[in-house]
This record gives sequence, C-alpha cells and structure tokens, in this order.
Amino acid sequence: MSIPVTHRDVEGVQVLVIGIDDVSISEDALEEISQKLLDYTVSIPPQVVVDMQHIDFFGSSFIETLFRMWNRIKSAEGGRFALSGLRPYCLEVLQVTNLTSVWPIYPDVDAAVASFKESPPQQ
Repeated sequence: MSIPVTHRDVEGVQVLVIGIDDVSISEDALEEISQKLLDYTVSIPPQVVVDMQHIDFFGSSFIETLFRMWNRIKSAEGGRFALSGLRPYCLEVLQVTNLTSVWPIYPDVDAAVASFKESPPQQ
C-alpha cells in the first residue's frame, strides 16, 4: 500500500504531509515513506515540519526515520525540524520515549512555521 507524502513550501519551510486520510504506517510502507522524507532534508537550509495529522499509528522503525531526518537537519547550518498535528496515540508514543523533549511538537503547521520565524535556529 502506497502512502503519499505531499510537500509544500510555507514561507521557506518545507512542510511534509504524510497520508491523506487515516493512516497506519506499517513496515511495508515504511521504506517508501522514509526515502521521500529523507529526500527533503537536502534543502538549504533544511527547515522541515512533518505534518502527522493523518497518522493513527506508527512503530519504532518510523521513529528511526524521524531520528535520521532530525540528525541530518540539525547538522546543517540553519537547519530546523519540528512535528505537527500529532494524534493522541502518536503523541503518547513520543512522550513515553521522551522524544518530546528532543523534537519540538506543535498542534498544527501554522504554529510550527511561526516558531521558526520567531526564534533563530539553535546550533
């Protein structure tokens, strides 16, 4: 099953939306999604918001993909990374793994993009 990853530029921030309707990211779909997401970490500077509003479930392999993205982005000058639109289960998974203290999480894309504009990137 192919899960679309759409892209739009919002004020210089790359917004990546995973899925269209309710989506569970299975191991079968992960490789394709991972490659699409990682391809967007090469913009200069990489400023990326992953919009997860359509995701009902993901496993540890998807967290690994997010971690790989974050590592690439944070190592680039001016790189920024954030997540938005997390549903309760997905937010709970990130809280239990303590990743909410590592990755900024916003209720929606607008809040995430605004945060990039309000404060300079941390190095």
